[in-house]
Amino acid sequence: MTYRFADPMLALPRPAKRSLALAVDALLCAFCVWLAFCLRLETFAPLHGVQWWVTMAAVVLALPLFAVCGLYRAIFRYAGGAALAALVVACGILTAEFLLVFTFIGVPGVPRSMGLTIPLLIFVTVGASRLVARYWLGGSYMSALTRQSLPQVLIYGAGSAGKRVAEALTASREMAVRAFIDDARDLRGSTLNGLPIYPPSELQKLVAEHGITDLLLALPSISRARRAEIVQQIQKQRLKLHVRTLPDLIDIAQGRVQIQDLRELDIEDLLGRDPVAPNEELLQKNIRGKRVLVTGAGGSIGSELCRQIARQHPHTLLLLDVSEFALYAIHHELQQVPGHEATRLRPLLASVRDEARMREILSTWQPDTVYHAAAYKHVPMVEHNPAEGVRNNTLGTLTTARVAAECGVTDFVLVSTDKAVRPTNVMGASKRLAEMVLQALATIPSADGKPATRFSMVRFGNVLGSSGSVVPLFRQQIRNGGPITLTHADITRYFMTIPEAAQLVIQAGAMATGGDVFVLDMGEPVRIIDLARRMVELSGMTVRDDERTDGDIAIAITGLRPGEKLYEELLIGDNPQPTSHPRIMKANEEFIPWPELSQRLRVLSMVLDVNDVPVIRQMLEDLVGGYQPGGEVVDWIHLEHYDQAGLLTTPNNAPEDLAPALEALNTAHGLPRGLGTGRGMPERSK
Repeated sequence: MTYRFADPMLALPRPAKRSLALAVDALLCAFCVWLAFCLRLETFAPLHGVQWWVTMAAVVLALPLFAVCGLYRAIFRYAGGAALAALVVACGILTAEFLLVFTFIGVPGVPRSMGLTIPLLIFVTVGASRLVARYWLGGSYMSALTRQSLPQVLIYGAGSAGKRVAEALTASREMAVRAFIDDARDLRGSTLNGLPIYPPSELQKLVAEHGITDLLLALPSISRARRAEIVQQIQKQRLKLHVRTLPDLIDIAQGRVQIQDLRELDIEDLLGRDPVAPNEELLQKNIRGKRVLVTGAGGSIGSELCRQIARQHPHTLLLLDVSEFALYAIHHELQQVPGHEATRLRPLLASVRDEARMREILSTWQPDTVYHAAAYKHVPMVEHNPAEGVRNNTLGTLTTARVAAECGVTDFVLVSTDKAVRPTNVMGASKRLAEMVLQALATIPSADGKPATRFSMVRFGNVLGSSGSVVPLFRQQIRNGGPITLTHADITRYFMTIPEAAQLVIQAGAMATGGDVFVLDMGEPVRIIDLARRMVELSGMTVRDDERTDGDIAIAITGLRPGEKLYEELLIGDNPQPTSHPRIMKANEEFIPWPELSQRLRVLSMVLDVNDVPVIRQMLEDLVGGYQPGGEVVDWIHLEHYDQAGLLTTPNNAPEDLAPALEALNTAHGLPRGLGTGRGMPERSK
């Protein structure tokens, strides 16, 4: 009801508001004169005689002083220290005038104490009116009424960051901060911004007493391992809390902490893996002052490679991508970086499969280093479009690598994947075959006597935040109320942040001698169902399962997708060699020598042209050691043809069924018998 009157008051024009304030102050001055006489004479009686003259003097002297001191320029609902200071000055001058007239000179019928009592009462009542206006019109009243309905918040961390968060939340009135939690023993029992500071052991008690719904981690400088430890402690107590954290320490240091800056915990906060400080010498070796080309520059890894490379000040950075929008986005972003003028940025639209275009680009700029990140990487998508996946991932790598060697590129680094190890899908097989291409090319000496291109590849697992990552998918499903979809309860994956992966790719490439297969230390694998559960719990909700039928979010098992593995591996063999970097190892993987591999790739290319998927899978099985395609052919065109023919399932073609077709291809193109049939398999090199 109070706010029914506040809204019309706030809607008045500024002159009307000032006139109203003058009228209220005049009434308060008259009230103070009456009250002063009542207190002095110890009786409540109406004003009479000379008392009216005193009242008139109070109004005539006080209001002009208030106006001159700026009391009516302040916005009442925001009135604070400045308004109080103006009131102190005005009432100080008024007191001096009243003391002079009514105390020292004296007026018959007016007690001399009025010279001090009346100004003091005016100061108190006018000041109180301003506080009431701020409390009423400024929303404090409403905040007090609705405080219990707001999210009840604890802030973990009573440092400067926690203080700023509390101030931001108080100003926004979107959450009610109840207290601080802090590990420091010397802060226990203290207060910050009027809020008590408790030890972590009191967390469960505070949640129960105050109905806490949210916990904000205001600990921007702690390690990920410590952050993960705090999260685990919270989860062990099975508290239904929505846990969020702050932005980067730089933003906090610059005072840019707002309520909207609070963010959900990133998966790296949950996994607790701290990156190893990079070796600056390795970062700079193949980049500083050189011409660098990044293929797939608009992708998740490619764009981060571009950011990391730009920081090392190359002479020229060539950004190459087949996607116009992705290329525009990374080019525009790099142009906004201070000091980008020192590097020539060249965005280039091209497909790595287009040999003429790639030769045109590489011969024009003659880059020193190439980072080949262009690839189709989504397992189900490639499984449904296998020919395109192999063309892009394998033949695209072959085309780019051969042109790079022709144009004198010094270092060529392939961004590979853990799915290349004993693959069960076309994407992984195509990436392993791309690795084998580089391993074979690395054995070919330079024809003109110049140093041969150093080919190397860096293999790692999933990167956090990449396109198609489970984390943003799970987060969106939680926001939608579930269910979280999971392909299998036992599926595990390795995880690494994109910046760490990009740094390690650059450093590994700098250690290459030729034909190296580098493997990144991804830490321990993570069960995806455990990750999903933690994300639900840290969102302040519970998982609905057989044990907790009244939970908030269900986890639905949908079954493995085509080509998907339960467990990913990083090594084919068991003999990794250490390098100078603690998180980079070198694998010793077998490959097919170039003369034999080149012939088999010719046959594969012809099979791709006719999109004979069973033959493609058979050839990949022959070429890639350990490749075991799972399930039937799911190529969309292949399925559509069978559907149109009235068949419900695809045939499981046996290798002997495909041999005649491959032999016919070999004969037609003058190739050796047995290529692509599994017969006459050449010896693999190491």
